[in-house]
Amino acid sequence: MMQARRAAVAGQFYSDNRERCLEELKGCLSARSIEVPLPEEIVAAIVPHAGWVFSGDVAGLAFSAIRRVHERVDTFVLFGAAHRYLGRNAVVYESGAWSTPLGEVQIDAELAGEIAAMDCVIADAEVHSGEHSIEVQVPFIQYLFPEARIVPIIVPAAEFDLRLGSKTADIIRGAAGKKIVAVASTDLTHYGPRYGFAPHGTGDEAVRWAKEVNDMDFIRLALSMDPHQLLEVAVQRENACGPGAAAAVVAVAAKLGKNEGLLLAHTHSNEVMEARFGQSSAESVGYAAIIY
Repeated sequence: MMQARRAAVAGQFYSDNRERCLEELKGCLSARSIEVPLPEEIVAAIVPHAGWVFSGDVAGLAFSAIRRVHERVDTFVLFGAAHRYLGRNAVVYESGAWSTPLGEVQIDAELAGEIAAMDCVIADAEVHSGEHSIEVQVPFIQYLFPEARIVPIIVPAAEFDLRLGSKTADIIRGAAGKKIVAVASTDLTHYGPRYGFAPHGTGDEAVRWAKEVNDMDFIRLALSMDPHQLLEVAVQRENACGPGAAAAVVAVAAKLGKNEGLLLAHTHSNEVMEARFGQSSAESVGYAAIIY
């Protein structure tokens, strides 16, 4: 039997202690309230993946919305950003389990196997070993949906992402009797000298541009569900670190009959730092929660 994937960023992005992890989760889930009417069915979502102190409340809002609409979800297909992986194909974790401070969550091997059979996908557990973009979502699933399984997929930015999403939607539709939700994990604009992206210089106006203009270009395309443009603009404007994951999930939602997204929250790290610590920074990273 394959050994469970060990948590790579517990103790960094979130607590590696079970009780503290649960406390942090509860804090993230209670920090924001859902302020808009929710659809009768949710098939997909986009969430951020920074440390929970920065974006856990935004990610938690999307998972809370899914939980409010669907008491049970059988499987989450998790499309993650590729921070370290430089390959050309999407990479699925095909079998076994993932371990977090809350225990182990099983891989939906049947669903993962069907996805792995696509010509744009490879199966490689090792590629997932250090990637945080999917891992930081898993405890939310374990806490809110303790019976759910997962299918983790690392997705580089490539045109095949649209085909990946469309074919995944076909597989989801064919999984009779199972409730499956697709989730894309991406942060938005990484702005400032530290990130090598500062087209408007530094200071409050530059950070405001990153959120109100650059982030919003991504958000508008995500809400209007234009995966081609979303992918193209994200690569050009550097307004998402997981554009392939986002494009794939938009393609999933479109194939499953959705025609628009719903924005639940949008902020950035500088706002969080000012609110929590009374500090400011020349850098910022955007975070948004969107459901379909």
